[in-house]
Amino acid sequence: MKSNFFRGAVALGALALIPATTAALADGEASSYKALDEFMDVFQKVRSDYVEKVDDEKLIKGAIDGMLASLDPHSSFLDARDFQNLRTQTEGSYGGLGLSVTQEDGAVKVIAPTQDTPAWRAGIKAGDYITHLDGQLIYGGTLDEAVDKMRGAPGTQIKLTIVRPGRDKPIDLTLTREIIQLKPVKWEVKNGIGVINIVSFSANTGADVRQAIRSIDKSLGRKPTGYILDLRSNPGGLLDEAVSVSDTFLERGEIVSQRGRNKGDVERYYAKPGDDARGLPVIVLVDAGSASASEIVAGALQDQHRALVMGERSFGKGSVQTMLPLSNTTALKLTTARYYTPSGRSVQEGGIEPDVRVPQLSDPDYKNRPKFRESDLRRHLINEIKTDNAALEEDSKDDPRFAATAEELKKKGIEDFQLDYALKTIARLAAKPGGAVAQAAPVRKPATH
Repeated sequence: MKSNFFRGAVALGALALIPATTAALADGEASSYKALDEFMDVFQKVRSDYVEKVDDEKLIKGAIDGMLASLDPHSSFLDARDFQNLRTQTEGSYGGLGLSVTQEDGAVKVIAPTQDTPAWRAGIKAGDYITHLDGQLIYGGTLDEAVDKMRGAPGTQIKLTIVRPGRDKPIDLTLTREIIQLKPVKWEVKNGIGVINIVSFSANTGADVRQAIRSIDKSLGRKPTGYILDLRSNPGGLLDEAVSVSDTFLERGEIVSQRGRNKGDVERYYAKPGDDARGLPVIVLVDAGSASASEIVAGALQDQHRALVMGERSFGKGSVQTMLPLSNTTALKLTTARYYTPSGRSVQEGGIEPDVRVPQLSDPDYKNRPKFRESDLRRHLINEIKTDNAALEEDSKDDPRFAATAEELKKKGIEDFQLDYALKTIARLAAKPGGAVAQAAPVRKPATH
């Protein structure tokens, strides 16, 4: 009798919750409809009373862009033009300067120049601001307008005015546009060591890295002493290609996991048997411009103890964007998940901390040049585990290994100190018995994340 009473009470309690839940949902919907009515009121007022006639499409796109910009720096609406730009970035080629740029408070800011392009050869750096193009102020314009002006027919010139934090005066540069071939992977052999430079993670990058390994072997007629995977100034790209590149150097184990809003939204990616580098020493070079897919590769090889990560702390973009088609020509690029390295680390804000911090001594301005990272972007996602690298990076104690000046290095023929240091480290590793970076046992995950 007693149990029947309790069962009845529980049932009544559950039923009593239904109207309350329904009412809460109804209140939420009513609030949303009220806000939409307010939006339409503003839209109509702008259409009818603004000082100049305005285009409806332009107003709506502006409203969508504003809504997505309020979320995080990486969610955006792609119209037909943006789609074409995305295809160019991942598949094609174009006439231009070889710059990845973003917009910050109305200013065009350099994310990174692509290696062996006019921008890279001119010495444009990550964190530079472009203020004028051919003498015309571009502050306050759209990013698309600035990109369109920088692109153009190969052989034509354009004058850029650059403001660099730490420099008193603007820098004027005249660059000649070239065909920018978006080849994601380049390789060379230095001192018997294979150097593989990945510019971006676009279509077939994983396959291109495996081909680079075969080409290095063929050029030497044997296996190299080791490999350097250069991911510096690589802004990222396709998640699948980051997984493919990581898999190239791993025999087994987790590569990365991504986790969405709901508890069950977890997807894990694992390496398939077969290490193309046959266990030889691997060093991964990163810097403040190494972002997203670059950090997935560096984090996977670091956590699985397959490679040494060397250079500077990476950018710190630990989020995943999904393309959600809206029509045949438009889509929503929406942040849908965070990604985690095999040990359960999120790189959001904090980035990948190198095993060996190596400053770029061959850059005479490296000490004074501000580093531009994810944590500098407005409305960036906050890492659940707050990291503070400021004390470490501002350590003023001189390291005797890194005392040379850019001028002294140039006299020795060293134009890229980080690469030179990595080459010497590979040689030292290979000279020691059992010196190769061993394939690790599966990484032990922390109990909580």
